[in-house]
Amino acid sequence: FFAAGTPKGQPRPRAFAHAGKVRVYDPGTAEHWKSEIALAARSAGLAGAQLSGPVALTVEFLLPRPKRLCGKRAEPWRIPHTSRPDVDNCMKSVFDALTVIGAWLDDSQVYECIASKHYVELGAHCGAWISVEGE
Repeated sequence: FFAAGTPKGQPRPRAFAHAGKVRVYDPGTAEHWKSEIALAARSAGLAGAQLSGPVALTVEFLLPRPKRLCGKRAEPWRIPHTSRPDVDNCMKSVFDALTVIGAWLDDSQVYECIASKHYVELGAHCGAWISVEGE
């Protein structure tokens, strides 16, 4: 299935001290992206599927092109994306979204991950192609 939107990496938990106590919080910067993944997964019939066996996950993230890659002489096809967000943090967002909607019992069931990041083709939409294979 395709989840439309701008892929975001799952941020690291942040800590701060207040009145002598340490508090930890999760910045909500990826929440909109995770909700887009969940919406697309529900439409694909994965909500509540609770796959119980081994799961293989393949994800291709398509990120927006910077202006320097949009000119007349720009290559129109997908170009590898080698800057932030890191591919592993992007995958964490996918894992979290699919766990919340009940696509599987636990994300520890994922035995194989294939992930890639590319700048989107000229004229195409940003998002991620996600394939979930399991029992």
